[in-house]
Amino acid sequence: MEPPLYPVAGAAGPQGDEDRLGVPDGPEAPLDELVGAYPNYNEEEEERRYYRRKRLGVLKNVLAASAGGALTYGVYLGLLQMQLILHYDETYREVKYGDMGLPDIDSKMLMGINVTPIAALLYTPVLIRFFGTKWMMFLAVGIYALFVSTNYWERYYTLVPSAVALGMAIVPLWASMGNYITRMAQKYYEYSHYKEQDEQGPQQRPPRGSHAPYLLVFQAIFYSFFHLSFACAQLPMIYFLNHYLYDLNHTLYNVQSCGTNSHGILNGFNKTVLRTLPRSRNLIVVESVLMAVAFLAMLLVLGLCGAAYRPTEEIDLRSVGWGNIFQLPFKHVRDFRLRHLVPFFIYSGFEVLFACTGIALGYGVCSVGLERLAYLLVAYSLGASAASVLCLLGLWLPRPVPLVTGAGLHLLLTLSLFFWAPVPRVLQHSWILYVAAALWGVGSALNKTGLSTLLGILYEDKERQDFIFTIYHWWQAVAIFIVYLGSSLPMK
Repeated sequence: MEPPLYPVAGAAGPQGDEDRLGVPDGPEAPLDELVGAYPNYNEEEEERRYYRRKRLGVLKNVLAASAGGALTYGVYLGLLQMQLILHYDETYREVKYGDMGLPDIDSKMLMGINVTPIAALLYTPVLIRFFGTKWMMFLAVGIYALFVSTNYWERYYTLVPSAVALGMAIVPLWASMGNYITRMAQKYYEYSHYKEQDEQGPQQRPPRGSHAPYLLVFQAIFYSFFHLSFACAQLPMIYFLNHYLYDLNHTLYNVQSCGTNSHGILNGFNKTVLRTLPRSRNLIVVESVLMAVAFLAMLLVLGLCGAAYRPTEEIDLRSVGWGNIFQLPFKHVRDFRLRHLVPFFIYSGFEVLFACTGIALGYGVCSVGLERLAYLLVAYSLGASAASVLCLLGLWLPRPVPLVTGAGLHLLLTLSLFFWAPVPRVLQHSWILYVAAALWGVGSALNKTGLSTLLGILYEDKERQDFIFTIYHWWQAVAIFIVYLGSSLPMK
C-alpha cells in the first residue's frame, strides 16, 4: 500500500523518524531545530553592522549639534550687529522712533546680555541636571529664537526682557554643548571598541583618556562649524545693509587717528551712516529670514540630536541631591588643574571680544569704513574655521601645544598692532587688516579647540562634565562683562 498523502503528526513514516532533510520528526524533534535562527545568520557580522550604525548615529549627532550651534550664534550676531548699526544712525532714530530713546534701550539690552551670565554659575548645573543635556540645548536655542522674534516690535518691554532671558541662556547653552560633544566622543569610543567592552565586563570602565582622539576630532568639527557663524552673521549686512550705508569719506570725515594713536573706539565717527532709510517691509523680510534660520536650528537640535545619556543615567545624575548641586561648582573650582586653566578661560573671552571690537572697529572700521566691517569679520571667521582642522595635529603633538601656539600667535599680533596706527580713509593697507583678522582667527581656533579638548580629557566623568564646562564658560562671561564695564556700548 502507498503511504497516505497527509501522514499523522508524530507518526513514524516509511522513512522512520527522520524527514528528507535528516531532521528527526514528531515529539522527539529538538526545539532548536524548529524555531532556531536562520541557518545563514552570522552573529559577528550582524553585531559589526549594528555598532557601525551606532557610530554613524553619533556622527550625525555631532554634525547636527555643530550646525545648530553655528546657525543659532550666526542669527544672534547678525541681528545684533544690524540693529546696533541702525540704532546708531541719528536720522533713523528720529524718523522711525522719535523720542523713544533707542540708545538707552540698546545699552540696557547689552547690559542684560552681558551682566546676567554672572549669575549662571548658580543655576546652570541645576538646569542641565533637571532637563538633561539635549533638552537644555533645545531650550537655550529656543530662547535665542525668542530674542529674534522680539525685534519685530522694538520696544523697551520687548527687547530688554528678551535680552535678559538670552543672557541667562548663554552659559547653559555652551556648557551643554561642551558636555554633549564630550559625551558623543565617549559613546563613539564605546561603539568602536565593543569587543573590548564585552571582555572587560559591563562594570569595568574604559581606560582613562581612551576617548581623547575621538574628542579631538569632534571638537575640531564643532569649532569648524561654530567659527563659520561669524561669516553667516555678515550675510544680512552684505546683502542688505551695505546698500544703505554712506562711504568712508562721509562716515570717517572727522576721524583723525586710528589704532594705537586713537583715544577710545571710533572717536569722531559720523552720527549718520545711512544714505537712505530701509523700508519697514524690507526689515521685516530680513528678520523673517533670520527667524526661519533660528527655527531651523531648533529643529536640528530637536530632531537630529540624539540623547546624550540614557534615562536611567540622567536619574543617576540627579541622585546627588539638589542642595549639593549648588555647591559642586564651587567645590570643583578648588581643583588645582582648574586653577591653572582659569587664566585661559578669561583669555578665551577677551580674545574673541578683541577681534570683534579692537581689530574690527578700532583698526578696521576706523580706517577703511563701515562698509568693510563685514568682510573683515568674514576673514576672521574663515581663518578660524580652517585653522580648527589644524588642531588635529594634537593627535601627534603634546596637548599644551595648541594652547601655547594660539596664545603665542595672539601675543605677536598684539605687539605688532600696538606699534601700528593705520591712516583713516586710506585703503592701501586694507590687506594688512584682512591678514591680521585671519591670523587672529587661527589663534582663536587653536585656543578654543585645544582648551575644550583638554577639559573633556581631564574631566571625563559624567558627574563632573556639566560643572566643568559651566565654570569654563562662566569665566568667559566674566571677561566679557569686564570689557563691557570699560567700554559700555561698542559704537559710542
